[in-house]
Amino acid sequence: MINGSTKVIGVIGDPVEHTASPTMHNAAIRDLGIDYVYVAFRVRSDELSKAIEGMRALGMVGMNVTVPHKKSVMQYLDVISPEAQAIGAVNTIVNNNGKLIGHNTDAYGFDKSIDLERRLAKLPSAVVLLGAGGAARSILYALLQRPEVERIHIINRTVKKSEALANEMDKEGRVYLGSLSEGEWDSVELLINSTSVGLFPDMASSPLRDDSIIRPDMLVVDIIYKPLKTQLMMKAEEYGATTINGLGMLVWQGARAFELWTGIQPSVEIMTSAILRNLEQ
Repeated sequence: MINGSTKVIGVIGDPVEHTASPTMHNAAIRDLGIDYVYVAFRVRSDELSKAIEGMRALGMVGMNVTVPHKKSVMQYLDVISPEAQAIGAVNTIVNNNGKLIGHNTDAYGFDKSIDLERRLAKLPSAVVLLGAGGAARSILYALLQRPEVERIHIINRTVKKSEALANEMDKEGRVYLGSLSEGEWDSVELLINSTSVGLFPDMASSPLRDDSIIRPDMLVVDIIYKPLKTQLMMKAEEYGATTINGLGMLVWQGARAFELWTGIQPSVEIMTSAILRNLEQ
């Protein structure tokens, strides 16, 4: 029951109607029996500053931030966490008695998804990252925190965008740009798609022009979770590769945000089940 003491959490973006965040967060809230509610707000870019001041004025406990506001929202916050600063994007805001603190839980979500779903103590030394957008920033940051990852090859349609990302985040010369030679592909054991190619309703598309570079010893990660199995993943499995979709990353980043807002660790299983039911519908 929502009442006069119910604490409000939300997500802002444009568009925001498609988001699964209310489904998984409200499921966790019901499971814990705590007096919170999570709602979605569509906020245009020219209204972003007003929305953030509204959050402060209304005493909202926290907020998720999604496309297209993850970078631009930073200028309206009081404190940016070191991780969010390094990534250059905020996806979670915590209201600490009127002080708005920006965090980024996406890199955490990626790490937990990879570690727990495939129980990888170490990542491979050579990784290919498809895309150079907002999701790629968090994934690249997470990869650069792993000393065992020696080479990260970014392949993106816009070279300037991938160059800017590499120049901003790579301080050790571990990031390489552009297509790989056949010999270089032979050493790649982890392929990550951070683009939206293959996302519903464009489910017949794949970000790879040549699927034959996939090998049985590869791990292929697609951060898309709708559909749960993308064209890229289906092709990878035909070649015998192991695949992971983006559901784990979504849930784990959400669980970390939930903990920052409430101080309580939610049930990842409850959150996952809620999203799966939503996707089935």
